[in-house]
Amino acid sequence: MLQRPHAPEGARNHVLVVLDSCRWDSFMAAEPKNMARLGEVEKRHSYATWTAPSHYNLLMGLMPHRSTPHVFASEVYKADIAQYGDRLGVDDVSFLGMLPQIWLPKYLREQLGYFVRAQVSMPVLNPATPLAVDFDSYELAERHNDLGALLDRVSFHPNRPTFWLLNTGETHYPYALPDEPESDWPRIHGVHGVFKRVAAGQPLHESEAPRFFDQDKLDALRARQIEAGYILVNSGSRHFWGLPFGGVKASGIGREESLDELISYTETKTVTVLLS
Repeated sequence: MLQRPHAPEGARNHVLVVLDSCRWDSFMAAEPKNMARLGEVEKRHSYATWTAPSHYNLLMGLMPHRSTPHVFASEVYKADIAQYGDRLGVDDVSFLGMLPQIWLPKYLREQLGYFVRAQVSMPVLNPATPLAVDFDSYELAERHNDLGALLDRVSFHPNRPTFWLLNTGETHYPYALPDEPESDWPRIHGVHGVFKRVAAGQPLHESEAPRFFDQDKLDALRARQIEAGYILVNSGSRHFWGLPFGGVKASGIGREESLDELISYTETKTVTVLLS
């Protein structure tokens, strides 16, 4: 049984959130207001372009790199891992301290006394993979694209710091709502057939290439993601006679100033009268 040491005085909880397959240009095009308040947004480069190997790098303690020229990889590793001291509020976090495994979960548990937990959305990161080694808990989410459901399961110990890895797939399936069946998710038709042909060494004609959905389909998919009480274009918040006013979710004040407001105070009852 693991004899976990006492955590250093002042050690902080740490949550690492991965927006799977989210590109820098897409992120900036979305003009994120709330996430930008967490700190400076930096353009960095993943050590790997696929989900599983990129998470291996993250769990080595390596954040995406700045692609700095004329440097040794070992120097980048040392600087990256040392930054965890600032994130965790712990002195003397170093590359040497993580040797020989160079594995962040093991270091956090056995050297710093952390609880180490993960919830992942992408099946390629499932708990049977080597990535789950040295975690106190490591779970695969029921749905690929529901960060809200992951957050509902996040908890922190009152007397010991916790490291959480959260991998979410909203950005991997950017036009799919969490409550929709997977059969409704957008797909590029013909991809699997292409892979089979290529694997078998068979030639592929241009006419057989996968067909991407057109702009009309993209517009329809984006529109499905909008859940709002009202949308104003080229103006601020205004009220118009007879139009419902209100919001949904966190700003769900209901519908006011319309027939909808009156209906919200009623209960539907069916009354049948036999006349003969």
